[in-house]
Amino acid sequence: DRLRSRGLGDVYKRQNKKMFVLNDGNERIKNQEKYRMSTSRRNQLAGRKTLPKNTRRKKKRGRKMLRIIMIPLMILLLFLLFKSCIQKKNQYADVDATQPEMDVQLLDINPYSRPGTTIDHVNGIVVHYTANPGSTAQDNRDYFNGLKDSHETSASSNFVIGLEGEIIQCIPTWEMAYASNDRNADTISIECCHPDENGKFTDATYRSLVQLTAWLCAKYDLTADQVIRHYDVTGKICPKYFVEDEDAWVEFRRNVQDALEKQ
Repeated sequence: DRLRSRGLGDVYKRQNKKMFVLNDGNERIKNQEKYRMSTSRRNQLAGRKTLPKNTRRKKKRGRKMLRIIMIPLMILLLFLLFKSCIQKKNQYADVDATQPEMDVQLLDINPYSRPGTTIDHVNGIVVHYTANPGSTAQDNRDYFNGLKDSHETSASSNFVIGLEGEIIQCIPTWEMAYASNDRNADTISIECCHPDENGKFTDATYRSLVQLTAWLCAKYDLTADQVIRHYDVTGKICPKYFVEDEDAWVEFRRNVQDALEKQ
């Protein structure tokens, strides 16, 4: 009986082992089918199709080539941007404090635009804008001279700079102009033409303004800090662009100082 029971026990063990192996195999097959189904489902949901290995390799190679091309292009773009910034910063590096060319067309002496009053000492340079978009230096000079007949107001300037950088001198630097209110008696005034309402000067006007201002500073032993705006005297929005853009005004005075240092 004991032998018989032991033999039956061995049979049961063998049968249980076979069932375990069979169940384990079925479970693996089910898991593999489940994985395949889930992967297929994910690809379907993502709108993708399983690509052949050759196609995947080509796409990978294409992405690699794109990176190889894009990196030099990005470096080139950064270089060009840097170069542009440097050029913009140094675009007035050639402007110095030598006397610029000017057309001397002195106004007739009269009580409305050229009183003939002598300035005892020049203590500053005052920058203005014409507030008349598109007008030329000649237009403004002729307007000042015409006040002797029209008597409509009292106004003038020692210099007018035109849209193309031309400079017309209207009043000698040792005489007073009617431009800067309480500072008429100790300053020299420069009127600048501008093409439109925002009051920004053309590049040619700006270059002439830097050179003329630097030359006057050198002539009368002034510094860039003694160059002021009409706004700094009365609070009037003049010159408009330099009042509304304080950084542009700081940059202008820096350009004047750079020009002075080239003496």
